[in-house]
Amino acid sequence: MPRPSGMPAFDFPQETLQAYALNDRMNQLLLEHLDARAWRAKSPGHKGRTIAAIFAHVHNIRCKWLRLSAPHLKLPARLDRSRCTQKQTRAALAQSAGRCSQMLAEALNVPPGRVQTFVRDGWARPWPPGVAMFAYMITHDAHHRGQACMLAHQLGFPLTGQAAYGIWVWEKLAKECGFQLLAPHKTKRPAGTGRSSPRSK
Repeated sequence: MPRPSGMPAFDFPQETLQAYALNDRMNQLLLEHLDARAWRAKSPGHKGRTIAAIFAHVHNIRCKWLRLSAPHLKLPARLDRSRCTQKQTRAALAQSAGRCSQMLAEALNVPPGRVQTFVRDGWARPWPPGVAMFAYMITHDAHHRGQACMLAHQLGFPLTGQAAYGIWVWEKLAKECGFQLLAPHKTKRPAGTGRSSPRSK
């Protein structure tokens, strides 16, 4: 379906990179507002990862993707899940997100850049770079972000306010990332729709 008259042309690589930036901004927002007491707390009777270990895993898996799929890019330092602080983890995630954005940019470039395949693990067969690669990377982050939110709630430190609802206000997140999602001109809302609060999510 063509875009409405007056709308800018669709730039798939650029909008994909912007969506990836939004994805990591949600991680950052969560860590900014997470109660420090929840960082290494363990749910009674639960042997799973702590929130610290969850986000260390997210970063370290990104490093694996980079090592296997874009070895020419400088690898960020891995995180030690038993020692990393929230501040260190936020910085590491920002760095690995930046490198992954470079990898995506090269993978989605036309003509193709130096990223010719996406290898998600040592045992996995290579994928051609493209939509599936991007979707896998986003889904991995979202899965573990959901785990962290659920664990924080179970531990008695539920995410509220900006952290709970701000991750759905993509217009604001986009602005914080340096771009905008809003249409360049005012458009009519479809019939039967109205304003809804992010709290309804």
